[in-house]
Amino acid sequence: MDAPKPAFKERVFSGVQPTGNLHLGNYLGAIVKFVELQKTHECIYCVVDLHAITVWQEPAELTKAIREVTAAFIACGIDPKKHIVFNQSQVAEHAELAWVFNCVARLGWLNRMTQFKEKAGKDRENASVGLYAYPNLMAADILVYRATHVPVGEDQKQHLELSRDIAQKFNSDYAASIAARGFGDAFFPLPEPLIQGPATRVMSLRDGSKKMSKSDASDQSRINLTDDPDTIALKVRRAKTDPDPLPQDEKGLETRPEADNLVGIYAALADTTKADVLREFAGAQFSAFKPALSDLLVAKLSPITAEMRRLKDDTAYIDSVLADGSVRAQAIAAETMKAVKDIVGLVRR
Repeated sequence: MDAPKPAFKERVFSGVQPTGNLHLGNYLGAIVKFVELQKTHECIYCVVDLHAITVWQEPAELTKAIREVTAAFIACGIDPKKHIVFNQSQVAEHAELAWVFNCVARLGWLNRMTQFKEKAGKDRENASVGLYAYPNLMAADILVYRATHVPVGEDQKQHLELSRDIAQKFNSDYAASIAARGFGDAFFPLPEPLIQGPATRVMSLRDGSKKMSKSDASDQSRINLTDDPDTIALKVRRAKTDPDPLPQDEKGLETRPEADNLVGIYAALADTTKADVLREFAGAQFSAFKPALSDLLVAKLSPITAEMRRLKDDTAYIDSVLADGSVRAQAIAAETMKAVKDIVGLVRR
């Protein structure tokens, strides 16, 4: 008789690094989706502070940033009572499972990771081991909860593929031990990506070929969630565009990255499609479109900014949310690690 197929409970996991100001790309590419997924899934949302320290962080600024991301989660509509919101470093099982995965993953897999090459630059010998190996920690973040779905942007698909490879190899390497312990033919699920919406990858306001990033030297390249209405309007007004009017259909955006980016941002904020935006603004010059985009940005972001400011000042509340979430997360993670140790053959209490 064939081993029973495992039935994994549907669970969503995702995390955001606490490194500098959160921006529009984080909001549209991740947090909006987090809020929507609450309605249909059991969700675990993590402030991935261990990932942040793969490059140097000023300790006081890191503490502040962890609380700021937590405040942003809540201000945007994530409910920390119904779902789990916590910071990674409070649940030791993340690092513990990452070591097991360091012994499962292959060097060749990590050598293919493009983000390490981008972040380490030419001086790779001087990059931290953590920066090189952090995709294994990312896999552990997901799989310590045996999560089945991960909301990711296009640029994170490679890391999710690695998580699937690690899960598959673990399941294969320890197949007999997994079956002997009643887990069927697989202990870990192969997590699926959730990529949604017209602006899953928000680009720089200064260069439509580059992702909007908090590490960009120019603050004019991004809309921060902490920006006031005047700053937002100024940044949109200065955003790089071309001299042509907006086209009638999406095909007309194919060779116009800056125009495509602004239309995509508008569509995501208005919860509509690029095609609908172009039907409304076809033939319009950017001098007419940019004020409409600014107004929409301010209408959507101002309430979030105000609530973030209020929450950031209440550090006792933010810390209590993280503490409560960490206890609830650890209850799940500890069960996974007990099973992993038994499967691998480690002696435990």
